[in-house]
Amino acid sequence: MPMKTLARERDAADILRRVETLRADAVRRWGRMSPHQMVCHLMDGCRMLTAERASPAVATRLPKPAMRWIALYLPMHWPPGIQTTPDLDQTVGGTQPFDFAADLAALTTELRRIATDPGCRFAAEHPVFGTMSRSAWYRWAYLHTDHHLRQFGL
Repeated sequence: MPMKTLARERDAADILRRVETLRADAVRRWGRMSPHQMVCHLMDGCRMLTAERASPAVATRLPKPAMRWIALYLPMHWPPGIQTTPDLDQTVGGTQPFDFAADLAALTTELRRIATDPGCRFAAEHPVFGTMSRSAWYRWAYLHTDHHLRQFGL
C-alpha cells in the first residue's frame, strides 16, 4: 500500500471529509487542545508549510534528516504527546480561536489549495525536520492532519 500524502487525490479527499466532520464539542482522546484550538493549530501548520508563517528551527535529539525519515516514512502513527513548537501552540504563540465555523472553513479551503494548486509555494525548511522537498511537505501535511483528527476520534 502506498504511503498516504496530501498530493494523492484520494488521500486529500479523505482528510477533507474527516476535517469537515469535526464538531466544536468533539471529545479529545489525548492532549490538551480543544477541537477549535486544533483547527487553528492545523491552520498555523498550513501557513508554515506555505511559508506564510515563520517557525524557527528547534534543536532535536537526532539529526534532522533522521527525524524527518522516522516521522514521515516509518509505517507507524505518530504517538500522542508529541510537543509542538511554541509558535504553533495555541496557548503560547499560535493563532487564537475566534469563530469555529469560519476557522474550520478556512482550514478546509487551505488544505484543498495545498493539495490541488501546483503553484502553491512551499517553505524550504521545517523547524524539526529541516530541509523539506515538496513531496515531504505533502506527506507531512497528511500525517500532521491525520494525527490531530485521530486525537478527536476522526
